[in-house]
Amino acid sequence: MNGVRGLGRAILAAVLLMIGGILNIIYGIAGISNSHVFTQNAHYVFGDLKTWGWVTLIIGVIELLASASLFGGGAFGRWFGVFVGAIAAIDALLAIPAYPLLGIAIFALSLWIIHGLIIYSRPEDLSLATPADYPSSTVAAGAGPRPPA
Repeated sequence: MNGVRGLGRAILAAVLLMIGGILNIIYGIAGISNSHVFTQNAHYVFGDLKTWGWVTLIIGVIELLASASLFGGGAFGRWFGVFVGAIAAIDALLAIPAYPLLGIAIFALSLWIIHGLIIYSRPEDLSLATPADYPSSTVAAGAGPRPPA
C-alpha cells in the first residue's frame, strides 16, 4: 500500500459495484415479471417495463463481473469497472423519467465509482513521493525533497 494513491476509493468502488449489481439483478427480475413493485403507468425512454427489466438485469450481471474483476486486481478490472460505471450511469439517466430520485441517486453513485477507479494510481508528482524516491544529490541530509519550481 506504500505509494499507492486512491486504494480506499477503488475498494469502495468495487463494493458499490457489487451492491449495485445485486440490486440491479433484483430490479431486473422484478421488471421482467411485471412485479407490482414498480408503477405500471411509468414512461420509459425506450420500450416498456419488461425491456427495462432485461436491460437492468444484464447491467447487474456485468456490474457483478466488474466487481469480481476489481477484487482480483489489475488494470483490466479498473478500466472494465470504469466502463461498467459509465453504462450504469447512462442506464440511470434513461430511468429518470420513470423514477427521478432513484435515477439521480444511481447516477451520482456511478460517477463516484468512475472517479474512485480513475484516481487509483501510483504517485507521479513530488507531493506524494518520499525522500527515498530521490537520488542523494538532490536531497540534502535530513532536508527532504525540494518543492517543485
